[in-house]
Amino acid sequence: MGSNSASTTAPEHFNSTGCHIQCTEGKGRGVYASRYIPRKTIVEISPVLFFTKQEYEEHGKHTVLDHYTFNWKDGRMALALGLGSLFNHSNTPNVSFTLDPQTDSIKYETVREIDPGEELCIFYGHKLWFDPVDVCSVQDGSDPEIDDGWGGLSVVNEEHRESTIENEALLALMDGDENEIIDEESLPFTRYKPPPDEEELDTIRTMLAWVVDVPDPRHITALLKWLKQAGLDNPDLGHLKRIRKQDGKTTLLLSTFPTAPTLPEGIDLPDPIQVPVPTSAALTLTSLSLKTTFWPTFYAPRRKGESEEWSRGKLRWAVEAMKAVASECKRAKAVGELPIAAYVPPPYGAEDGKRAIAHDTRVSAGHPLRHAVLNLVRTIAAADSQEKQDDDTVQSMEGGIDAPRNGSNYLLTSLTVFLSHEPCIMCSMALLHSRVKEVIYLHPMKTGGCGGSACLPTLQGI
Repeated sequence: MGSNSASTTAPEHFNSTGCHIQCTEGKGRGVYASRYIPRKTIVEISPVLFFTKQEYEEHGKHTVLDHYTFNWKDGRMALALGLGSLFNHSNTPNVSFTLDPQTDSIKYETVREIDPGEELCIFYGHKLWFDPVDVCSVQDGSDPEIDDGWGGLSVVNEEHRESTIENEALLALMDGDENEIIDEESLPFTRYKPPPDEEELDTIRTMLAWVVDVPDPRHITALLKWLKQAGLDNPDLGHLKRIRKQDGKTTLLLSTFPTAPTLPEGIDLPDPIQVPVPTSAALTLTSLSLKTTFWPTFYAPRRKGESEEWSRGKLRWAVEAMKAVASECKRAKAVGELPIAAYVPPPYGAEDGKRAIAHDTRVSAGHPLRHAVLNLVRTIAAADSQEKQDDDTVQSMEGGIDAPRNGSNYLLTSLTVFLSHEPCIMCSMALLHSRVKEVIYLHPMKTGGCGGSACLPTLQGI
């Protein structure tokens, strides 16, 4: 057979699951269904041929094999045999794949029902070397350079974005054990990673926390038990040690709440005071020595560039949060506002916590600063203020309190903000000042402050 014949025809290859090879214009060979295939059907188990990292760097990556290999978990590169190298890419795949190091193979399984004649596709990832044929425009056909006075915000089709949230690539990622960690390359977003710059004293990020001196160390056990009973044993302070012994004095870490907690009766203790404590664990020994000057901190080193792992359960939590953002965008548009929203859910794994949602009100307020992010921070601040007033009322009835101090509460400490759009530079700084843990946005902006015109969290000293 001539070498050119493969570009126009392909051998019809069948297997027991009803798949065959077929050529399609613009995509070449692919795997197609010759009959109806139910959801959760294993359509292929491909053995793999391995390349060492050195072999791949010196030879494999310089050949056509570079487009057919998978990153194996131990650093090797794997070439899928059988049908494995013939599955084409789709942003909405109907087949998921699992690397099996036990059998040195890759398992391919349908994530939905497949109709006869339909192509079976997998998701290659977000760093493609070609233009995928099934990608939909974010603007849904609108001119990306349109100037509507809002940086193109009014032409964003939020219904398209909501459908993107529920696409089959995400469904495949979320399916399975909620504690299973998702490979970094498979995550459905691009990460911007702040540098580990807390290696000089003036770069250590801190927050205010309530502490109390304990004159008699024999009371520590009872106080630690009281912390759990009072609900003060929360993850916000999990990176810090609860007890500090310094200069012959024992001090107990209580909370980061706006007001001082009411101490247990029966133990003679002085009034709590506020002190600055580090906002995160120490990633390096240098950082550890500096952070410990504020408060004893846990050492949790990570490899350079390593990020917090995401599980399937956390991804489900994020998808539900982004659905809430999309719904808020629709409500905003229905009342004549720009379809821009911001949402803070309770932290992943927490049964309760701060929750707030807000949308852009620049149109109705006629005010250029009424961005969704700023409205969200104001909403949380108002809720915190009301909670503090309620607490103050109760405490004043019990015997008086000190006057509240401005800035005693960092609004978004340990919280994740979900946004429909990348925040502008002003909103990005507001989020940083509010001590937000992380920001996840759906629509990038050329004028944005988290990756668009700049990425403020990654700037040295920020």
